[in-house]
Amino acid sequence: MITAYCSNCTSIPLTDFSGERKLPDDVVWIDMIEPTRDEERFVESALGIEVPTREDLKDIEPSARLYTENDAVFMTASLVWKAETDAPTLTDVAFILVGKRLVTIRYAQPKSFSLFIAALHRVPEQWRSGAALLAKLFETVIDRTAEILEISVARIDILSQHVFGDRARKVRKPANYLEEKLRDIAAHHRLVSKVRDSLASLSRLMTFFYNVDAVQKDRATKELCKTVSRDIQSLSEHASYIAGNITFLLDASLGLINIEQNSIIKIFSIASVVFLPPTLVASIYGMNFEFMPELHFAQGYPYSLGLMLISAVIPFFFFRWKGWL
Repeated sequence: MITAYCSNCTSIPLTDFSGERKLPDDVVWIDMIEPTRDEERFVESALGIEVPTREDLKDIEPSARLYTENDAVFMTASLVWKAETDAPTLTDVAFILVGKRLVTIRYAQPKSFSLFIAALHRVPEQWRSGAALLAKLFETVIDRTAEILEISVARIDILSQHVFGDRARKVRKPANYLEEKLRDIAAHHRLVSKVRDSLASLSRLMTFFYNVDAVQKDRATKELCKTVSRDIQSLSEHASYIAGNITFLLDASLGLINIEQNSIIKIFSIASVVFLPPTLVASIYGMNFEFMPELHFAQGYPYSLGLMLISAVIPFFFFRWKGWL
């Protein structure tokens, strides 16, 4: 699907690719979403460029993601997609500057694009050129990335409260409670990792985009690019801080699991020690030797039971006195 946006912020869905392959003169942005081969040929014919394919967008080499060809600037960045789901991922988006027009090629629908399109009518007229629109689009992408990090921080804070709990209230937690929290921690780590990869991609792209002639000739666009670059740097540092908190939360959860396991093992160990003396007494009087004077006692049975009880109670209270129970 191809949608063209004019300088007056109106959108024109392009569906007919037959006849003269021309675009209206006031088109400043061509948004290609999962384009077909016919749609790619239409744009190539209308703008005189070679549109990158889906396979080209996956190339991780910087030279293949950022380059200039026939006065057209080609840039590819990885944006966070499906951030609200349990399976966030990165999608590669191509940005092409051809004269005063912007072309975007994407095979997903990141929320930053829908936010930018919804606010497109509020963009001043002096910003309605290809390079200026792209700078504004990057600003929206960074704002969306900051929103994702803010949501992650809030959710991680709630998760931290669930892991450590309220010490004032000793509520018994269900079995495998911490193991389930480990899955939540892994999900947050996955999202923050995707955000960090996206920010690294955008940082390289902004360095390249800043040196484009169309940006250098427009002072307002140049200043906006500087602001976006600073925001990317700040968000990268913030993402690293969040990743450190997630690592701490992971280590703390594993430590709490080990403490719980050690407590269970300690209970079994103490129980075995407590029942060891009674077992020893019962073993002694269970021997079948002929000369055992206690076997002829009339009160031998209650005597042996009392001895076993005393030998069990003494270690129990000793452990309580030591604070091991």
